[in-house]
Amino acid sequence: MNISTSIGFLALISADLAWPAVFVGYGLSVPYNVVALVGVWRSAAKYEGPPAYGQLARGVSMMLMAVLSLT
Repeated sequence: MNISTSIGFLALISADLAWPAVFVGYGLSVPYNVVALVGVWRSAAKYEGPPAYGQLARGVSMMLMAVLSLT
């Protein structure tokens, strides 16, 4: 999802369509990233193994989704 919205963003920016580019680049990818983060967060809470792994999954996914949402 993030790769396709980035390609769409770049294509629209190169065509001088700034507002549609912002919508495609952020309006589509950020909600997807939020849904993915919520899914990982809930799954980590139900993980039956060592609690450190669940916390690690939460932290890593939060950092990755922040980077993917801002770039």
